[in-house]
Amino acid sequence: MSRATVAPESTNRHDWQSSARAFGARWLPALAIVAGIIVLWEGYVRVFDIEKWLLPAPSAVVATIGDSAGLLARHSWVTLEEIAIGFGLALAAGVALASTIGLSRTVERALYPFVIASQTIPIIVIAPMLLIWVGYGLAPKVIVVALISFFPIAVNMADGLKSADADTISLMRTLGANRWQIFAKIQAPTSLPYLFSGMRVAIAVSVIGAVIGEWVGSSEGLGYLMIRSKPLFLTERVFAAITILSAMGVGLFTLVGIVERVALPWQHSSSDQHGI
Repeated sequence: MSRATVAPESTNRHDWQSSARAFGARWLPALAIVAGIIVLWEGYVRVFDIEKWLLPAPSAVVATIGDSAGLLARHSWVTLEEIAIGFGLALAAGVALASTIGLSRTVERALYPFVIASQTIPIIVIAPMLLIWVGYGLAPKVIVVALISFFPIAVNMADGLKSADADTISLMRTLGANRWQIFAKIQAPTSLPYLFSGMRVAIAVSVIGAVIGEWVGSSEGLGYLMIRSKPLFLTERVFAAITILSAMGVGLFTLVGIVERVALPWQHSSSDQHGI
């Protein structure tokens, strides 16, 4: 009886310790580097008595985040809304285009060159034109985010669809499967890890897209707040906005990774076994 009672507790403790060790092995080096940079930065500003408007100390940036929490939160929410809507549109369009390419070689030959060529146009050139074409509201920022996020999603998923095992596809055809059945049963599941890889890249660069859109023309958002703060020499507020944007990008990247682990548990269990 005593063994039956103790064993689950011992197992849970062992699992917790293993998780803690895995977390430490994965994140402690990066956290140590960040902490070192912050300490050096703070020391440099204090030792050489750098003016706050030129280079604020990390402590001043943290104080600004606390003092202007309401202002920063309001503008952060606007930027996050632009990212969420733009990324959602990019995801839908990227999956649709990649699926069409996967189903038709003709479509691939016709459209794929245009998808690649679209990335040669600097987004900073298109952003001002969007103000003329669609107005000054939320739409141009969402379109900029979608344009930046679309490419990695579409290309990665298209590559995933093409990576399906040729022998398995031949076997399906031998068994009488049609083009759609091969796509749904073989190609689509194979492409999911590639899709999530593209999503991780896209969600990270979507933060950049939102800021570019706000720089070109906006009355709210963290990009707008940075533009307004620089002429007033509120450099610590600019750094506070950069800090929030960085945290937002890391958080969204991590969120996509969590969704991937939930959606593709077999993929990560296999990776963990190889890592061990």
